[in-house]
Amino acid sequence: MTDGQAFPDNGTTGSEGTGSGTNEEFWDSRYGESERIWSGKPNTVLVREASGLAPGRALDLGCGEGADAIWLAGQGWRVTACDISGVALAKARRHAAAADEGVAERVDWQRHDFGTSFPTGTYDLVSAQFLHSPDDMPREKILRAAAAAVAPGGVLLIVGHAGLPSWEPERDIEVHLPTPDEVVESLELADGEWEVLLSEEHERIQTRPDGQPGTRTDNAVKVRRRAV
Repeated sequence: MTDGQAFPDNGTTGSEGTGSGTNEEFWDSRYGESERIWSGKPNTVLVREASGLAPGRALDLGCGEGADAIWLAGQGWRVTACDISGVALAKARRHAAAADEGVAERVDWQRHDFGTSFPTGTYDLVSAQFLHSPDDMPREKILRAAAAAVAPGGVLLIVGHAGLPSWEPERDIEVHLPTPDEVVESLELADGEWEVLLSEEHERIQTRPDGQPGTRTDNAVKVRRRAV
């Protein structure tokens, strides 16, 4: 994990994650724990899948501390970067200001609780990296809104967790972690209007809380809206 609204490192999910507070309060508290929660590096799958795309307008859903948005802006994209946490967005703005010249001017930071509000406009790239939350979040509805925001010829890239990390004990979790095929199905894409470019699970190395290497399985879905 780098940026985005991903699970806390301790793997808490469901009602035990937020207690009586709101989702916004949970993530503000989480991002307030230190100056950097994530690594500051862009997500690997985003870099791999977006590097060959011509820069245009991009939407980063769950931007967290801004690493993905800053990387995209550095590649020439105009980015709308959104998160539920005002604390995360304030940090992201600072990181963008410290990046290469011109990066900060190419990012529009917006606060959204995607269950109740969503950024306007259409985009050549919509990225949802680890858009999970330890409390109720209408993820499938949000991802369908993300698909609706893709411009003709544009791409939607979704990366998420497929299960618990290798160091977590086997247990039931209250948040459903869908397979790539389930993600594609949940998007309810119109027949003939979309092309599935990628639908896969992949294992990656992730540092354990004790500093030792561990593994985690994630999934990735990339779909393109056919040009008119």
